[in-house]
Amino acid sequence: MATLKIRNLQKGFEGLSIIKGIDLDVHDREFVVFVGPSGCGKSTLLRLIAGLEEVTEGSIELDGRDITQVSPAKRDLAMVFQTYALYPHMSVRKNMSFALDLAGQDKALVEKKVSEAARILELEPLLERKPKQLSGGQRQRVAIGRAIVRNPKIFLFDEPLSNLDAALRVQMRLELSRLHKELQATMIYVTHDQVEAMTLADKVVVLNGGRVEQVGSPLELYHAPANLFVAGFLGTPKMGFLAGKVAAVDSAGCEVELDAGTRIRLPRVGPNLTVGSPVTLGIRPEHMDLAQPGQCQLSVIADVSERLGSDTFCHVRTDAGEPLTLRIRGDLASQYGERLSLHLDAEHCHLFDAAGLAVAKPLRAAA
Repeated sequence: MATLKIRNLQKGFEGLSIIKGIDLDVHDREFVVFVGPSGCGKSTLLRLIAGLEEVTEGSIELDGRDITQVSPAKRDLAMVFQTYALYPHMSVRKNMSFALDLAGQDKALVEKKVSEAARILELEPLLERKPKQLSGGQRQRVAIGRAIVRNPKIFLFDEPLSNLDAALRVQMRLELSRLHKELQATMIYVTHDQVEAMTLADKVVVLNGGRVEQVGSPLELYHAPANLFVAGFLGTPKMGFLAGKVAAVDSAGCEVELDAGTRIRLPRVGPNLTVGSPVTLGIRPEHMDLAQPGQCQLSVIADVSERLGSDTFCHVRTDAGEPLTLRIRGDLASQYGERLSLHLDAEHCHLFDAAGLAVAKPLRAAA
């Protein structure tokens, strides 16, 4: 078992509050990803868990044991940093075994652990090489192997792929996901890359300004963001937002009059929705299409298009100047300056009240 409980965790530097009262549970064998913009506190939170920063207030428990004031070496955690931090004069084998050798563990047991980690990470042909003879991806695997041999209760990863090129990041993402399945380990991973968060995590923790905005599975957060921040942060290309006001409300939903010049009926209800109240409609690129006759239409002006082969992203602007991105087939594209009519899928539209909080679907509509 390896479960972590964080309660009212706070951290301040010289009067400046960085982590502002976080409560979080990490369950056994979960792959949890902390994600958020630069300065949101995700790396600080990881360092607090690792014991590399002192807690200002609150508690951290590992399997029921309070480790808030325990030294990093005695927390039974292993951390993999953004920089590989390998000893340049040591071989791969020695880099991986060094912590165990230092602790005086039996040499036969150490060799067994190193050999097993090398097998899992496909490092067996490289064990006698020095770090300077390795590629960036191989060095990162050695750093991960050094953590594996310690058999920690929880693995901590601090943006471990950010120094790699794009193709290697994709490969290493797959290797990390495979490693999690093979080791059946509990892992906590920090990244600013939402693609890594969506593809690696069992549970995503979205941080903003030292607070947790939302916790859930990747698809939960993608399809049901709790607020405007989460909606705008997760998703590539990002969700588009249209300002408007409530034109009508009943028990089955509401009608929204958009500043961009059309009305749309949505299956959304909430206590803060009254006729005339300001709202924001959110729509993802894949939930818009070119309008057909008889469909509700939103008039836009085409900006530039990005052809990616399988898909084309058409960037457009509404008559109110609001940017949207339309995802269409790769063999299609709009012409710069062209007037287009878009259809918005009302079932997949998101609605946010004046406070930026998501407005839910009626229960019977969801059923």
